Amino acid sequence: MNSGVGVIGRRLLLLSLSFLGILLVGTAGYMIVADFSFLDALYMTVITLTTVGFGEVRPLDPAGRLYTILLLFMGVGFVAYHTASFGQLLMDSNLLEIYRRRRVRKKLKEVTNHYIICGYGQMGKIIVRELNRHKVPLVVIDTLESDLLRLQEIGLPYLAGDARDEENLLAAGIERAKGLVSVVAHDTDNVFIVLTARDLNRNLFICARAMTSGIEKRLIKAGADRVVSPYAGGAMRIAQNILRPTVTDFLELALSGDGMALSMEELTIPGEAPLVGKMLMHSGIRSDFNLIIVAIKRSDGTMIYNPSPHETLQGDDTLVAIGPRDNLDRFADQLGGKSPQ
Repeated sequence: MNSGVGVIGRRLLLLSLSFLGILLVGTAGYMIVADFSFLDALYMTVITLTTVGFGEVRPLDPAGRLYTILLLFMGVGFVAYHTASFGQLLMDSNLLEIYRRRRVRKKLKEVTNHYIICGYGQMGKIIVRELNRHKVPLVVIDTLESDLLRLQEIGLPYLAGDARDEENLLAAGIERAKGLVSVVAHDTDNVFIVLTARDLNRNLFICARAMTSGIEKRLIKAGADRVVSPYAGGAMRIAQNILRPTVTDFLELALSGDGMALSMEELTIPGEAPLVGKMLMHSGIRSDFNLIIVAIKRSDGTMIYNPSPHETLQGDDTLVAIGPRDNLDRFADQLGGKSPQ
């Protein structure tokens, strides 16, 4: 990209120098052939090269007219040649594409606390759709720019390039990112992306896809916090659909939030929230918001399932709640937001 801009810059410089040169030659010629002053000679050169058709400074003798004809042919040839060559240069170097990519990279510098999605295939599209539906900031990296045109239409930031390239990860703002999801086509590429991402940002949350058995351990060693196996997960869902179809339907609808009055959400209690130090039975979560708390995750990672009404809420606890969507949103607003995103 930089080389293309450099070639265009050199061609523009050559064009400017060439125009200045023919302007000086034309002016000097009129001063010698027609004995014009510098200003008159410059004027005659300009109106001749631009073919505007203004009147002559004074009538020209035959030598002056022959020189004008010669200068006119030189000027027309000059303009035609450089116009054609510059147009070809624009097509070869794809200046508009270079400008657009620079504008995208400039926009990416403003994104912060976001998630980087590496791979915009079948899984990547679903992940982007869901994160965007929940207003989670994200940046997509993929090699097939044709697949990314939809993101451009809806205004989501993306980067056309190889996610294995450290420069592309840096351009996507990995140093300012909150997390990274690697769902490219090949396991070896996912391992390399995770390894590079962890090296660039030690505090990054990383989730990766494992397509083949045994790759999960490699992804964890490379630095992934979570590893998802679509085939194993899909097989388990099929089995649960056979064994517990009602439970499976309920969980899928609750997690998606579509087609039912109840939804499932996780919400984090800030350290300064009024709920801190209160027992669950006195928190007002059930009475004021009609929500059911099915689990509590402590800040140290301890999980408490089906918590007792006497369980004391602590700062940075993550509550897994079920209830009406509007009530969940009201409760989240009171807490100050949802977490994690």
